[in-house]
Amino acid sequence: MPTITFQYGDQSFPVQAEAGESVMMAAARHRVPGIDADCGGGCSCATCHVYAPEEAALPEPSDMEKDMLDFADALTDASRLSCQITVTRWTASLT
Repeated sequence: MPTITFQYGDQSFPVQAEAGESVMMAAARHRVPGIDADCGGGCSCATCHVYAPEEAALPEPSDMEKDMLDFADALTDASRLSCQITVTRWTASLT
């Protein structure tokens, strides 16, 4: 089972994730702070904004995700919506 480590401030939260679920669902299931997931994964709120490391080698965000990221605070090139990232067998660190 993949492990994803979320970083929130100076704290780390390693969580076990199910392959095939969204990164947001794994975070919500483990009550990771900072991942509010208000829309439940519908890509309509940006409350699951994370910074994905380059080594995660994720596919490019969809146009819908890019549009929704405009509503996120502190946007960077590493910004992603965790509801749009599907867990695979990689281990990553997300902030």
